[in-house]
Amino acid sequence: MDVERILVWFSLLIVLLPLFGSLVAGLLGKLLDRTLTHRIVVGLVGIAFFLSCYVFKVIVIDGSSAIDHTFYTWATSGQYHFDVAFLIDRLSATMLAIVLFISFMVHIYTIGYMADDPGYQRFFSYVSLFTFAMLVLVLADNFLLLFFGWEGVGLVSYLLIGFWFKRETANFGSLKAFLVNRIGDIGFILATAGVLMYFGSLTYQDVFPQVPEAVNKTISLFPNYNVSAVTVISLLLFIGAMGKSAQVPLHVWLPESMEGPTPISALIHAATMVTAGIYMVARMSPLFEYSQAVLSLILVIGGTTAFFTGLVAVVQYDIKRVIAYSTLSQLGYMAVALGASAYDVAIFHLITHAFFKALLFLAAGSVIIALHHEQDMRRMGGLAAYMPITYLTFIIGSLALCAIPPFAGFYSKDTIIDAVHFSTIPGAHYAYYCVLAGAFVTSLYTFRALFMTFHGKERLPAALKGRVQESPWVVLFPLVMLAIPSVISGEILIRPMLYAKQTLLGNTIFVLPQHNALPQLAEEFHGAQLMALKAGTTPTFWIAMAGILTAWFFTIFPQWAEVLKKRFAVIYAILLRKYGFDDFNQIVLVHGTQDLGSLFYKVSDVKLIDGVAVNGSGRFIRWIAQTARKVQTGYLYHYAFAMVLGMVALLVWYMAGL
Repeated sequence: MDVERILVWFSLLIVLLPLFGSLVAGLLGKLLDRTLTHRIVVGLVGIAFFLSCYVFKVIVIDGSSAIDHTFYTWATSGQYHFDVAFLIDRLSATMLAIVLFISFMVHIYTIGYMADDPGYQRFFSYVSLFTFAMLVLVLADNFLLLFFGWEGVGLVSYLLIGFWFKRETANFGSLKAFLVNRIGDIGFILATAGVLMYFGSLTYQDVFPQVPEAVNKTISLFPNYNVSAVTVISLLLFIGAMGKSAQVPLHVWLPESMEGPTPISALIHAATMVTAGIYMVARMSPLFEYSQAVLSLILVIGGTTAFFTGLVAVVQYDIKRVIAYSTLSQLGYMAVALGASAYDVAIFHLITHAFFKALLFLAAGSVIIALHHEQDMRRMGGLAAYMPITYLTFIIGSLALCAIPPFAGFYSKDTIIDAVHFSTIPGAHYAYYCVLAGAFVTSLYTFRALFMTFHGKERLPAALKGRVQESPWVVLFPLVMLAIPSVISGEILIRPMLYAKQTLLGNTIFVLPQHNALPQLAEEFHGAQLMALKAGTTPTFWIAMAGILTAWFFTIFPQWAEVLKKRFAVIYAILLRKYGFDDFNQIVLVHGTQDLGSLFYKVSDVKLIDGVAVNGSGRFIRWIAQTARKVQTGYLYHYAFAMVLGMVALLVWYMAGL
């Protein structure tokens, strides 16, 4: 069997193994014991991960040609055909390996975290199904199959966020995530329709070569007002990405997803659902490159998300919500890279972020386990002495997130800041100052969480004092495995990802020469180690260090934090209310929709349908009957008089006709 056929069958196995594991856990979980269930599910995901490593080696390291293979034709309609087909190229092979590594670690971690949960088998079924949907999204070679995976992760995330369905907050969070994502999905559906209309196909390899010729095609939005079709399609695609990748203002669902168990928080926020939008925009780079207006919009929205959502994390006390807002901020960084046409850099940060963000979530989960599901950092403190391994891994994740060299986040995050600095696309200056200021904010909220949780005076509830201990090995093993790439992946990947003659992503990314900032970055790059050594000469490093020192200062002198709260009470209130997005959604959208529905019910249903159509017709017939009944008096002379009147009326009518 040749290598191409092996890769095709391996790709099919990679997708189907998690699906099979999900079905086993979901349908047979009650018949199997817990141990056998997790062994089957984790084992299948592990096999899929190792198969993805082989695919990565052959496609990316060995440089084999991309493979586009059709397994099944979904439907045909005239000249159109819709296939279940996989595209195995450098971008999809890289994403496969990252998604499955994070998923594999999360599956192992789940064994310990969910050990006492009555929904153990159900949770494994959902997590494995979530992995299946993400893999379909990554491997799809056409818009329709991409949308299938896109909707799949949205549906399963609803199930996972609301996993503890007896909690009202979990139900609210899952519904909120589902509805907000549907808003973005409307844009995605319309974009798919536009692609089919203007390009006559939904397959990437048919669509992308036609884009340069389609630049002059227009869509008439209003009479005498035409807009480039490529711009409209790109804008609609980005609206879809805004929903999945939680960009302002469609970011409100992501903090609410913290109501789900911690393993799924790590899986959703690290390398799967929230990065689906980033991956999609990078995949569609041949479309986005021909719409500078949309790239400018991405820069502005990404910069806004990176800075302003990070500020909200500074006032949070729930350890998981701090990390959730951190995810929002980092997704903003990735979006900024996309807007600057630095798609390779965006995927580079996606990879490093997957490692250290999953690490931070799972380390936070380790703390939550030890404290019997306590998440308020005001009831923590001094945990470093009790949980040294969790503490060490949390430090590694924090340093990587804050872009301190030589940790992974330093290389990708600093490159994003430099790329947007060199970009000439309108909106780049605004985005540059947002991501630069975001470096301070990131360090501030990250080390605030670190100091409040692991340092200072113990603030544990009396029932937990002296009883806190390190998590079991099944929880610590994924932490250690994620900590390693959180340290070294940036240094290892930066040259092959960005500066090699044949970059890791190769020709899967398309950038117009006038938008390409990487050549300027390459002139200043002289190796990963020298980049780390020269970090002290860059403003980004000292801004990040200032954030760490500020967090330390307010930990040592908490009274100054109270002074600032009072001095800047308005700003503090705005941050606590999360800029009013939730209030607006609740008052205008939720209550407004309910009030509008109530109005329609009272007017159309009660008054028009019930009052006029149903009850009104009954009242009208009753009136006719009551009126006619008065005529039936029973007196003979009344009837004779009526007959005379009738005869007179007939004679008058007859005479008038003559």
